[in-house]
Amino acid sequence: MVTIAHIVEKRIEERPFIQEALARGIINNAALAEELMPDVEKELKKHVKFSAVNMAIRRLSEKLSISFINRTKFDKSANITLRSSLVAFDIYKGTDIQIYLKKIYELINLNSGDFLTITQGLNEVFVISNKKYEKKILELIPNKYIKTSYKDLTSLTIHIPKSSVEVPGLFYLATRALLWKNVNIIDIISTVTEMTFIIDEKETTKAFEALNELIKQHS
Repeated sequence: MVTIAHIVEKRIEERPFIQEALARGIINNAALAEELMPDVEKELKKHVKFSAVNMAIRRLSEKLSISFINRTKFDKSANITLRSSLVAFDIYKGTDIQIYLKKIYELINLNSGDFLTITQGLNEVFVISNKKYEKKILELIPNKYIKTSYKDLTSLTIHIPKSSVEVPGLFYLATRALLWKNVNIIDIISTVTEMTFIIDEKETTKAFEALNELIKQHS
């Protein structure tokens, strides 16, 4: 049987930012109840009391407050590494693209700490490296393969312990923290012990502050 509580929970799940605000207790329940009442009445096909909708929201708020959002923790050893002056290339995945990718690997001096990530999708490849290699990479890859390029990028890498793979919600927490600060994420790169966000250099400060505060709150 469909109830007011079921409809309220369903509607709020469709709006993740409202769900997050409700979990944190920073939203006006009464105003939200007024907003949801037309949807509830439409689905139930009858008039509903404001108090009933408001009560459903209050109970859902209590439920969300003890959800994985607040239980998820970063290990105390978690920290952030920042790399600036990066460039990226979105490349069509042609039949001979592996030849050019091998040349890029040979070009970048990883032993000196230079940056290189290559992500291969079904139809394209995304290459990110230091700005100093931009000209040489463009010389290596035929222009017909270059779909898009990005300049003035920064990488923010959160270092996490191996045990974190068993902790649900870490990626959600990190992406949510950046979205709340209106930081546009260009790419996400991950390994078992690292999650790296590629962003525009202009947003470096607020992105770093957001992730640093997140680690402090959830450690």
